[in-house]
Amino acid sequence: MLMQIHPMPPMPDAVIDEDAALVRRAASADVAAFEQLYRRHHRRVHAVIVRLVGQAGARAEDLTQEAFVRAWQALPAFRFESAVSTWLHRLAVTTALMELRARRSRPWQDDDTELEQLAATDTAGRAMLGRDLELAVSSLPPRARAVLVLHDVEGWKHEEIATELGMAVGSSKAQLHRARGLLRERLGAMA
Repeated sequence: MLMQIHPMPPMPDAVIDEDAALVRRAASADVAAFEQLYRRHHRRVHAVIVRLVGQAGARAEDLTQEAFVRAWQALPAFRFESAVSTWLHRLAVTTALMELRARRSRPWQDDDTELEQLAATDTAGRAMLGRDLELAVSSLPPRARAVLVLHDVEGWKHEEIATELGMAVGSSKAQLHRARGLLRERLGAMA
């Protein structure tokens, strides 16, 4: 999977209206409606989680399922103040950030294991640059990686990142600067 360098395109209004109808049905315990929401959005949710936690595979799948379980539980409280896709995206980010926090509390986990897992999922058909970029991003410290992905890939503003990650706006900017510098350094070393 090549890392996307630009934010996801906005959803068409028809999709937003269909999603809202599906949420209303799913909130009334219509499992088939929720399954449709899952099929429509699972790739995007999974992609966000992979980019933030820095690894593909079974753990990313588990976190994607966890994000959708949270969505199912929170459906009755959904207020339609944002698009369903935006809400699911936020749930994915929150789920990934909780995973990163949990990892931080498990110091015995070796970061090299994550790189090995990512490298193991690599397929022969991937472009070398894409693989190098993925490995370089996944090797960044978790907070720097989160800020880089949220800002440069997902298109979030520093104010949103600061709120989501519980840091000052200046810290978000500093982490982005640090992440970009480390990324340039690591990509240069790989070249």
